[in-house]
Amino acid sequence: MLTFDAHLDLSLNGVEYGRDLRLSIEEIRSNESGMTDLGGRQRSTVCFPEMRKAGVGLCVATQLAGCMKPASPVGSHDTPEQAWQATQRQLGWYRQMEQLGELVQLTNWEQVQTQIYCWEETPETSPIGYILSLEGTDSLRTIDDLHSAYEYGLRAVGPAHYGMGRYAPGHDQDSKFPQRGKDLLKAMDQLGMILDVTHLCEKAFWEAIDIYEGPIWASHSNSRSIVDDPRQLNDEQIKALAERGAVIGMAFDVWMVVPGWQRGITTHLNKPDATLENATAHIDHVSQLLGTTKHTGIGTDLDGGFGYEQTPFGLSSIANLNEFRLALKNKGYCDESLEGIFSQNYLRFLRNCWA
Repeated sequence: MLTFDAHLDLSLNGVEYGRDLRLSIEEIRSNESGMTDLGGRQRSTVCFPEMRKAGVGLCVATQLAGCMKPASPVGSHDTPEQAWQATQRQLGWYRQMEQLGELVQLTNWEQVQTQIYCWEETPETSPIGYILSLEGTDSLRTIDDLHSAYEYGLRAVGPAHYGMGRYAPGHDQDSKFPQRGKDLLKAMDQLGMILDVTHLCEKAFWEAIDIYEGPIWASHSNSRSIVDDPRQLNDEQIKALAERGAVIGMAFDVWMVVPGWQRGITTHLNKPDATLENATAHIDHVSQLLGTTKHTGIGTDLDGGFGYEQTPFGLSSIANLNEFRLALKNKGYCDESLEGIFSQNYLRFLRNCWA
């Protein structure tokens, strides 16, 4: 079954972590033996071979570099100029992967259709299709950079990450968009870009819903009713997104999956309920709240500054999405619903905004 992963920080791993994603997951981990400089060292979960095992023929892949205060755990810089340079290095990495035949960039619906056809015909050798997204907008020196980024293929933007950003407040803040951020939303709207509301604090979320007229999704967000944290979406936000035709991608960062997980403290030894089976609760909640599975998807966020020490038990590689699919099937999800959750819901979203 084709899988569409709506959030992977591939270039962060390729550039900042220095990982060769063409290698096996075992080789990548072995190459990091003794390294402790960044979270998730020696415990990576994503590489191209493992993505193929999971059927990930399409994904949303990010550029990630910011200068917000307080600094985010990874990808932080002192100035917008430094952050912009970092995103351009990441763009260069994507271009190299395209030249090597590992990735192909998708910027319109015709290209998506071609990618699906090629993947279904020869999944072993076809490049993995990716849609370029920007996670956090601090790297945009001015809004002119947004237009430049659109020209090189940027199609989705999440204005916020952690902290108080230059254009938007992150989920750990309590404020609305500054004027610069409102101008950014207007420019995105004019370009027809996808607004990713992930990481926006609640006040900014509702402001974005009111201001933005274009397509909206939440690439990697879970349910606040299960894990009560501002990083998550509450029921009213989920309903508002559904009304806009959005799809919400489930993230697998374990503290977002089960309540009571403290990052850097809790382990699977003292939290035995942090399993793939229990992770299905987020898909369940959104589907039951809305009365349909059509607004649920997958946005793993795997290797987003952490490794398998911070994923549900049973998910030590992105290939284990196959087991998550089985867990949903065992809960009664039919094949049609599973196809929607794993790819078709996001593909329908793209067809509606790009076709």
